[in-house]
Amino acid sequence: MNTKRLAVISYHTCPISDEADAEIGGMNIYVLELSKALAKKGYFLDIFTRSQDTNSPRIVQVNDAVRVIHVPAGPLEPLSKKNIEQYIPEFLAYFYAFVKKENISYRIVSCHYFLSGIIGMDIKKKLKIPLVITFHTLGLMKNLVARSDEERESKERIEIELQLVKESDLVVATGERDAQYIRYLYDGKPEKIAVVTPGVNLELFKPADKIQAKKEIGASLDEKVILFVGRIEPLKGVDVLLYSLKILLGSHPNLKVCVWIVGGDISLAVDEWPKELKKLSEIRHLLRIHTSVKFVGRKEQQELPVYYHAADLMVMPSHYESFGITAVEAMACGVPVITTDVTGVSKLIDKRHSELIISANNPIRLAESIAALLCNTDEYNKVSRSVAQNVQDISWDTTADHFIDLCKSCTGDKNDSRL
Repeated sequence: MNTKRLAVISYHTCPISDEADAEIGGMNIYVLELSKALAKKGYFLDIFTRSQDTNSPRIVQVNDAVRVIHVPAGPLEPLSKKNIEQYIPEFLAYFYAFVKKENISYRIVSCHYFLSGIIGMDIKKKLKIPLVITFHTLGLMKNLVARSDEERESKERIEIELQLVKESDLVVATGERDAQYIRYLYDGKPEKIAVVTPGVNLELFKPADKIQAKKEIGASLDEKVILFVGRIEPLKGVDVLLYSLKILLGSHPNLKVCVWIVGGDISLAVDEWPKELKKLSEIRHLLRIHTSVKFVGRKEQQELPVYYHAADLMVMPSHYESFGITAVEAMACGVPVITTDVTGVSKLIDKRHSELIISANNPIRLAESIAALLCNTDEYNKVSRSVAQNVQDISWDTTADHFIDLCKSCTGDKNDSRL
């Protein structure tokens, strides 16, 4: 029996899902890429996720050492995060039956998001193994920037997060800011909190010819492409980007520019788009900038490089962002990134380029920062040359090494050969 085996819980979202309406985001990338990096170091990982598709095989072998187990728990269809907590007992029953049937022993249970943490607390208690929790987003911080009651997280979620911070053996934050929030807002013990910065696939994301990329995606060669990549939800601040575009076009009428929004399901007619996506489309028409905004929908990881290569600039205007993996991917491709100071990735931007970091919810400041780059060729070229270098040491291999060291610490033995 292999003792270097870890159980990974990603209850509400499958890291290998390709469904248009599935929960896709940085967490999926983090779970899958970290697992593959750990596998290269001799570890075996079983990723357990709630089955959401009748066509998904029960077990998917990602490689020789990583497999994804689709657990039947509730309807075989995507459900909102608010509607799936009730199926956790079914999920746990299947998990324990699976462990017994395969005669598996796990050294650690690593959970992603608070719903997975509920499962992890039960597993820790029954199997008597350490629990590692990575929240990815925090309920208290989401509530701080929520613009409506609909966006607010429940009191129950926050109470669960508080319990997880207390009961977990290790709390992993993806950025320094979230580590501080966990310590001070959730009363986390400093010795149990660690930052594990996400990596980037440097073989996939690297500089390439911009003109060729623009031709490939159908972008105009005489327009500057401003790119947004991510999930379409209010806290991402995409509406702020559209406001800033209106300001930019008015203050620099000779600047030819177009915002490309990568994310969201645009497969249906605009009237049937998801709520936030439809709202953004309405904003572009209200501001009379609809010809300068292009929605291209969600793209798979392998499709993203060409969009980064075609971009002259990427913007991450988030109101709250635990890290921001897409920003690192863009930087690895040599694309300057303007981000708000609330994102974890802002810590990676060279202090010499402070103009790339702005305050959240500030469209005038964002427009000024965009213009400062796109209208100044010398400054733009200088920043472009340096951004890729800033992330060259941020690989998933390094992330995996750090994660292994932390897991050894939380078992109480840094020399534990079983990890």
